[in-house]
Amino acid sequence: MAKRGYHHGNLRQELVDACLRLIEEKGPTGFTLSEAAREAGVTPAAVYRHFDGRENLIAEAARQGYEIFGDLMEHAYAGGKPTALTAFESTGRAYLAFARKFPGHYIAMFESGISIQSSPELNTASSRALGVMEKAATDLSQHIPADRRPPPQMFSAHIWALSHGVVELFARGSPGTKSPFPPEDLLETGIGVYLRGLGLIPPDA
Repeated sequence: MAKRGYHHGNLRQELVDACLRLIEEKGPTGFTLSEAAREAGVTPAAVYRHFDGRENLIAEAARQGYEIFGDLMEHAYAGGKPTALTAFESTGRAYLAFARKFPGHYIAMFESGISIQSSPELNTASSRALGVMEKAATDLSQHIPADRRPPPQMFSAHIWALSHGVVELFARGSPGTKSPFPPEDLLETGIGVYLRGLGLIPPDA
């Protein structure tokens, strides 16, 4: 592929797209900035007009992922109403759907080691996305007696951890981790057990 110069379309986005392809293929630490440049069809020098280094490029991929994730979470939350329970359950399912549909973004966000504090833009995008789950937890927790009500941040963190565990172990093909049940069923039943423990759904539901 012939190397292209700086002025050719949206080079910044082409580099992000190349980064996402390489992340899916080699993992977040398995490629160099020069490989990303080659994948995008430009010289390595052209990359530095937009990104300081590989981590900066991955951080932008993560930021874009959080924007997509936030949109999906907000859509799931609104579409899961009219009840707080269905809205909350919808946000959990959206997590799994996102990981499956956008694996490169997911890895950049959660497996690359990039801190969400690495830039104000990344922090803002991640806070919006994860804030949707906390809002859903806040709404649902109002149905728990005050003396037994966990803080919404803890409530949402539990579901986030459960969702993340199902994705990592069973939805992304981790070696040696097989389950006779689909990831969707594992997540749904796991959330059900958790919510029953809080008295939010009856034992026979």
